Amino acid sequence: MKKYVFITGATAGFGQATARIFAENGWNLVLTGRRKERLEELRNELKEKQVDIVLLNFDVRSEEAVNKAVDSLSEEVRLNLAILINNAGLAVGRGPIDSGEPDDWNRMIDTNVKGLLYVTRAVSPILKANGGGHIVNIASIAGKEVYAGGNVYCATKHAVDALSRAMRIDLVHDHIKVTNIAPGAAETEFSLVRFKGNEDTAKLVYDGYDALMAEDIADAVYYVCSRPKHVCINDLVIMPTAQASSTIFHKTH
Repeated sequence: MKKYVFITGATAGFGQATARIFAENGWNLVLTGRRKERLEELRNELKEKQVDIVLLNFDVRSEEAVNKAVDSLSEEVRLNLAILINNAGLAVGRGPIDSGEPDDWNRMIDTNVKGLLYVTRAVSPILKANGGGHIVNIASIAGKEVYAGGNVYCATKHAVDALSRAMRIDLVHDHIKVTNIAPGAAETEFSLVRFKGNEDTAKLVYDGYDALMAEDIADAVYYVCSRPKHVCINDLVIMPTAQASSTIFHKTH
């Protein structure tokens, strides 16, 4: 029986690209996300890969919804679940702390930190029961550095970085690998969400240089997950060639 990989936030960006590369390599998929129609479109796209695809439509911010979704998995899926990709995450708003929007803060904390915790709490016992597995947390360069206007988003990704290290300690005796992947600037829906649908502002983020693409991160996720059983890539920072830090870029114009 082929193994399953559980991917949160599979409706766009890194999650969607990760689903594609795992399907290409014969993995069965458990795909989750808030946008049901996006999940169904992805399943239809990947049907030709002849892998089993389970869709779970829920918001990681709801502990009850997470637990209900994971509990709904069949025994066959549970027994063959080997990898969890904690990909769901977002940035909302950018500005100084004294004028920040508490609703934006709550969205980021509830998704990036609490959502990751809820999903990990629900899925890790399955991996443990199966004798081991792998958890990949999608963090950010914002979890390694801070920058002006990024305050709460940076705080949430620093939390992901810390949780990755803590999980590795907590789960090492259960033969569960934990990898933290920290992307730099990547041209996905990220900036469109951060700037609340303002396409002109979002496009400026990627203007004048070649940003990372979702496929670059998906390739890295598959790479770390395909290492031999005795090898764990603990932490991986991936930047565009034109990016030296969270705020320093070489732009052609």
